[in-house]
Amino acid sequence: MTEQAAHVPQENSAEQFPTPPVLRLTGVGLTRNGTRLLDEIDFVVEAGSSWIVLGANGSGKTSLVRICSLYEHPSCGSVKLLGEELGHTDVRKLRRRVALVSPALADMIRPQLTATEVVMCAKFAALEPWWHHYDQADSDKARGLLESQDVGFTAQRPYGSLSSGERQRVLLARALMSAPDLILLDEPSAALDLGGRELLVDRLGALAADPSAPPIILVTHHVEEIPPSFTHVLALQKGRILGAGPLTETLTSELLSECFGLPLDLQRNQSRWTARRASGS
Repeated sequence: MTEQAAHVPQENSAEQFPTPPVLRLTGVGLTRNGTRLLDEIDFVVEAGSSWIVLGANGSGKTSLVRICSLYEHPSCGSVKLLGEELGHTDVRKLRRRVALVSPALADMIRPQLTATEVVMCAKFAALEPWWHHYDQADSDKARGLLESQDVGFTAQRPYGSLSSGERQRVLLARALMSAPDLILLDEPSAALDLGGRELLVDRLGALAADPSAPPIILVTHHVEEIPPSFTHVLALQKGRILGAGPLTETLTSELLSECFGLPLDLQRNQSRWTARRASGS
């Protein structure tokens, strides 16, 4: 019997133990001050995927991101991140494996820090450089990440002196500093002008196309902000999932109209999307 067991094919073993999802939410709900913000959320993010989360104001998008980043505990349901379950693990260590870019984070960054310092501090999920020790290799890596986002010229400039678009690309570089296993972006284009938005969309598209990049979850109101190469979409309405699945199969005029409560005409031109109110409606 021992001899037979030694000849079990390796591929059978791999089939029996598939790679677990990066993130799994099961039956997740969130109630705050008597108001149900999220209800019965089942959401699975696999390695190699990049998700768009769409929804109107108040649909629960930011609440979902806070739960995915482990900064909010659900009222019910389970959250498993990188094989560990929220409530049964050291959340402080696990959070370091997730990069979060949000308006709240941007507001907490001291304007006097240089762009290099803003990026470098992410090594320890910190906001100030004096809390930990950094060496030349850390500084060099931060500068390299700034270069990769086409904002290398900001390396020694104060963060507060940068344009909105430059700041967002600095924050994207920061998100990559700790080699995270998951990247969460909460409406990164909200304060950008058209040029800044297009530059950020271009960088996010390139990141999603990189096979070595971690999964990305991008929250937005606008289909025009969906970067090329993103693979999936999750549509929320009043805290519940309206639709979820592969982007090109799931995102339709009908889904978008129901999501925003208005007849909308969705168009795709090559790798980009646009939406307008349906004519005659």
